[in-house]
Amino acid sequence: MASRLRVKFIINPAPEILEGIITLYRAQGWWGPKDKPARLRKLIKGSHCFATASLDGRIIGIGRAISDGASDAYIQDMTVLKTERGAGAGAALLKAILKRLKKDGVNWVGLIAQDNSDYFYRKAGFRSLKKAHPMISKESYV
Repeated sequence: MASRLRVKFIINPAPEILEGIITLYRAQGWWGPKDKPARLRKLIKGSHCFATASLDGRIIGIGRAISDGASDAYIQDMTVLKTERGAGAGAALLKAILKRLKKDGVNWVGLIAQDNSDYFYRKAGFRSLKKAHPMISKESYV
């Protein structure tokens, strides 16, 4: 797969790219019927970086980082289509995002591993924070 896999950072995607990204958000339950492409454009623009993984021109994975651009960043919205998992797309996305953050001078990178993905992130060099607990406001949804 590696030779056919392309990871690309996007800023102002074409409508067909947006549709591919929305397909992944829907598959994860992160995109509702009332969500509009304008929301996704704003999300991409507000991210430090937003990457897509494509296989033979079809978007199969996404990931992004949110950051102040100077010190800290958080990996967000990492996902690969279930049918394509285990073949390296997620690792390629994460590697590209981490490389970009390092290039931009961001050295502290955190994330919340969901859906039993902690093994994936541990393999990539992440570790649990012993004295930290992920939290979310009561008005938020997961």
